[in-house]
Amino acid sequence: MKDEGLLKVERLAKRFGGLAAVDGVDLSVEPGTIHALIGPNGAGKSTLLNMLSGVYAPTEGHIYFKGERVDRLRPYQVARRGVGRTFQTTRLFGDLTALENVMVAHDFRGRSRLPGIILRSARHRRDEAEARDAALGALSVMGLEAKAGRPARALTLAEQRLLEIARALALSPELILLDEPAAGMNPQESTRLMDLLKGLRGQGVTLLLIEHDMRVVMGISDRISVLNFGRKIAEGAPADIRKHPQVIEAYLGRSGSSRG
Repeated sequence: MKDEGLLKVERLAKRFGGLAAVDGVDLSVEPGTIHALIGPNGAGKSTLLNMLSGVYAPTEGHIYFKGERVDRLRPYQVARRGVGRTFQTTRLFGDLTALENVMVAHDFRGRSRLPGIILRSARHRRDEAEARDAALGALSVMGLEAKAGRPARALTLAEQRLLEIARALALSPELILLDEPAAGMNPQESTRLMDLLKGLRGQGVTLLLIEHDMRVVMGISDRISVLNFGRKIAEGAPADIRKHPQVIEAYLGRSGSSRG
């Protein structure tokens, strides 16, 4: 059992054949913080997030969430333990409304069984009302309550990204993994996102985000970890990372890699 931080990663590695996409990474995310994971394209950030959410099983190393090892669990098992997730490319049901998209996530936690759903038992009706209320609450937190009845495909890209976060919130997570939440947003939209994410932190939700927009990263992060070529090369407060020589070299010098 590990009790250091909400999320604890030890010597995590993922190899695809002879390619080490992530190579011996240690990471600790403290509760109630915004922790950014940055690095050049191909540094291994998305691969790391995929391991944290159960999409990939690590080749080596361990992942602890609230002291429990979760590195061999399936994605739905990780989610049920309190880890939400968004994706770099939005994965919404375009023909469903914003409200229905969020309710789908809440239904994942529902207690009703198939016969009760078919017969619309009292228990199922209670679960459905609870899902609706929770979904409306999540939409409100993300400033989307006025869009509840609109199809997801009719929302702007920025609104779709906020909807994905609202859907993750429907799981009542303690930790949300965000994969480039500001991608495609203009400065005004990303400023709104920053305010909303800081609001989530204020409500006690811990956030671990991959992000390329350095204005967002430096503006909201409590701590930043930097990957390059699958390895962690730096970690610290934003002010320290901004002037770290290896970070400057990774972003401005020779830093390319094809590893996702």
